Amino acid sequence: MSKYKVLLTNDDGYQSEGILQIRKALIDANFDVVTISPDRNMSGTSHSLTFTRPLKIVKKEENFYYIVDGTPADCVHLGVNVILKEKPDLLVSGINTGPNIGNDIFYSGTVGAAREGTLFGIPSVAFSVASSKNPDFENASKIALKIIKKVIEKGLPKGTLLNVNIPNNPKGYLLTKQGRGAYKEEIVKYLSPSKEEYWWIGGEEALFEECESGTDYTAIKNGFVSITPIKLDLTDYDSLTFLDETGFLKID
Repeated sequence: MSKYKVLLTNDDGYQSEGILQIRKALIDANFDVVTISPDRNMSGTSHSLTFTRPLKIVKKEENFYYIVDGTPADCVHLGVNVILKEKPDLLVSGINTGPNIGNDIFYSGTVGAAREGTLFGIPSVAFSVASSKNPDFENASKIALKIIKKVIEKGLPKGTLLNVNIPNNPKGYLLTKQGRGAYKEEIVKYLSPSKEEYWWIGGEEALFEECESGTDYTAIKNGFVSITPIKLDLTDYDSLTFLDETGFLKID
């Protein structure tokens, strides 16, 4: 395979095993990898950009590895405009610790970075493992590499990214649609020594027992790699027609 330039980022931070494993797999496969990662865990930052303060870039000596004190989307912006000064052939985000399925995609910094890459016109893929309890990042990297090579070979539709979730020892691959909520929300109350109240928002990593067929949830639950195409255009075209036909704009 020719040497393609890959911009690699994540939301778990530059020391995450997931990004280290996929980075090694890409380099071993002769990709030209430029890694630009947050300096700490930035999970849940979605597609946010930092406008309220300046950002710092620190370069590590090993193989064009950069650390940014910002969000995953910040990393993509700085990667394209400051470090590379051109668009790479592919953007890879991950490998995230734990799944990004269903409603997770609205919160996920991993998916947010891939969305940012897609806005730049870069074919982009977000990778996550299906569990944070016993992730097999080495095997997930091998699977991710196969999907990356397929994206390089076939390309992606304009304005579309791939959200990929990988279970341990998968049975195969499925093209899926986005599911709905899968976590039981958990908000935990804490008290400081001075009796001030604090709240921690989280959720249990548990799939609902009943999952709609063809979704990312169902694929993961049944042991398959879930590959979900996600469009940038969030317009509900059926609703446009409905609102027009029902005279919604006839406003007094």
